[in-house]
Amino acid sequence: MNIELKPLPLPDSAEPSHFINFGREVKGIDPGNCTFEQLEDIKQTLYQHEVLLFRDVVLTPEQQLKLTKAFDPKSEIYGHGGKLESEKSSILHSALHAIPRVPQVQLIGNGMIHNHEGLAETRLKHLTHKTFHKTIISPEDEVKGFTRFYRWHIDAALYDLSPPRVTTLYAVRVPEGPNQICRYDDGTGDELEVPLATTTFVSGQTMFQLLPSELKSVAVRADVKYAPHPYVWMAPAHAKSTGLGIESEGLETPLEQLPSWVEDKIKIHPVLWKNPVSDALSFQVHPCCATDVIIKPLPPGVSRENALYPDGAHLNELREVRDLLYRMQRPAIAPSLVYPHKWNDKDLIIFHNRGVLHTVVGTLQPDQVRVYHQCNLAACEDPIGPSNEDIIKWA
Repeated sequence: MNIELKPLPLPDSAEPSHFINFGREVKGIDPGNCTFEQLEDIKQTLYQHEVLLFRDVVLTPEQQLKLTKAFDPKSEIYGHGGKLESEKSSILHSALHAIPRVPQVQLIGNGMIHNHEGLAETRLKHLTHKTFHKTIISPEDEVKGFTRFYRWHIDAALYDLSPPRVTTLYAVRVPEGPNQICRYDDGTGDELEVPLATTTFVSGQTMFQLLPSELKSVAVRADVKYAPHPYVWMAPAHAKSTGLGIESEGLETPLEQLPSWVEDKIKIHPVLWKNPVSDALSFQVHPCCATDVIIKPLPPGVSRENALYPDGAHLNELREVRDLLYRMQRPAIAPSLVYPHKWNDKDLIIFHNRGVLHTVVGTLQPDQVRVYHQCNLAACEDPIGPSNEDIIKWA
């Protein structure tokens, strides 16, 4: 492999031992004009390190689509499909604007922009906890620079379409301003200093590795069922103060009021997804969209001592499902385990969408313009879960 790499710049809050293999800056390669050999190096490196950063990149939407498609050559459509603009009740509707000539590339950000890539005038809406969380930070504290995570997630429709392998995120214009303090507001006192309008990442591998043995056993045996049209389903509901899942208040859109759906397009994915290069297992669950957890029984011959759900279980009561997932996922978003990227204009990040969770963070004023191009493509195949050997090892 002929590729120059350097570790990502970690904030003081990060625990370096958890970032030994996580994230690399790639130097000496133009990702919009790379050779076949360079592209193969990029693909292998991404699956080894989960997040890749390229600085000072000039990238057209056409080049971004080509780069994204290289990870899944048969993929064609945007990860959420092509109907976002018509699904006005979706929580994603106001945040995404397709670039007309390359609709797989979405324009996201904040503020009013003019004559951008075929869009004459567009008001971009920065996603903020104030429109989604059950509780919000007071105006007085917001002025002092306090903010929250928005929504920890995987980029995926989670109905009908398979989760994208990668997402490419290109910073066209980054707003300037002081750092903010991301508060968890969950009783732990956890806080994280973050750059303005950062994107934060956590490792799915770390999320699994942190679990005690009894929860590793559950994770390796479990599948998650997702709601039909989950972003319409969740839209009336409120998120937890950490952005990691939904409060159970019974506010979700009733299934009979959703856009037309069929049972065989509902997605059921393993909790753990296997890395295509290292075979490592990543805890990849979008907690806001989950409705059921389906747990297989312990394999024959495995000790039942201290085991949870040794005979298997099908959990379909939302509060129970959410409590279990939160118990399993919350440790991995501790401040010391979060990478908050400090964006610069012309930064390009490629992240392994089947190996990390991420969220936008922060509060922006209307005149703080943020312009990004985002691309991910619905994959041709669903993620691969644990093998029989993995289940025996971890159960």
